[in-house]
Amino acid sequence: MTLKQQTIAVIGAGNIGRALIGGLLRGGHVEANAIRATRRNRSMLKQMWSLFPGIHLLTDNIVAVENASLVVVAVKPQNGLRVFSEIGSHLSSDALIVSVLAGLTTDVIAKIMPSPHPVVRTMPNTPILVDEGATAIAGGRHAGPEHVEIVREMFKSVGSVEIVPEHLMDAVTGLSGSGPAYVYMLIEALTDAGVKQGLPRPTAFRLAAQTVVGASRLVVQTRKHPAILRDEVTTPGGTAIAAIAELEAHGLRTMFINAVATATKRSRELSEVGV
Repeated sequence: MTLKQQTIAVIGAGNIGRALIGGLLRGGHVEANAIRATRRNRSMLKQMWSLFPGIHLLTDNIVAVENASLVVVAVKPQNGLRVFSEIGSHLSSDALIVSVLAGLTTDVIAKIMPSPHPVVRTMPNTPILVDEGATAIAGGRHAGPEHVEIVREMFKSVGSVEIVPEHLMDAVTGLSGSGPAYVYMLIEALTDAGVKQGLPRPTAFRLAAQTVVGASRLVVQTRKHPAILRDEVTTPGGTAIAAIAELEAHGLRTMFINAVATATKRSRELSEVGV
């Protein structure tokens, strides 16, 4: 089956689930009446109705998953085991499960299920809220290429998708999952640097944010190595090379490498706790 043919249940339609629903509808991948979404908070359900008229909104997870062919579980990680236990015996026999929960492996999810189901684990990041996400996906032992392709198509509606072996998901969490936080710190630091040099803070902030957006798009669209693009703005004896020398002297590259390593290690520790 294609994505267009799916009946989709989104369990826990918070920021990630809501962004996913929006991407699917804007791209015309599914009809609104093919989507069911759950939230415990009824006022949030009313807000979602105004955003996505035509989808089915519920507070009952069990009702939402009945006869659904694709079930996205996007609750908070600490609630994941409880939710999988709750819905497991109510799933259609061939339902595809999509997990958006950090720290829960497909093997752990499979152990909770009363019968085998294809499970695809995903690690999106928060820019999916503006259709610029970076999502990695990995199929579990019962997931075939056709299941992975459906999930790939789903997350392409809100950004780019990489298919990786599941054992690399902790590294993905350390790099792109946590990565937006590093970039926000970079924008904040560049803003402060501009203020120190006399720029009004609002002006410095807009310049810093747009510089990061523009540089990122240039990398993606030209597919040039970042080192090549860096060299293109670095003239002999100029301002950029002076700044680069200062950054390298303070170990910028090493700090980022160590930050990703630390986040990866922490993700691995949390995964082990989930087991």
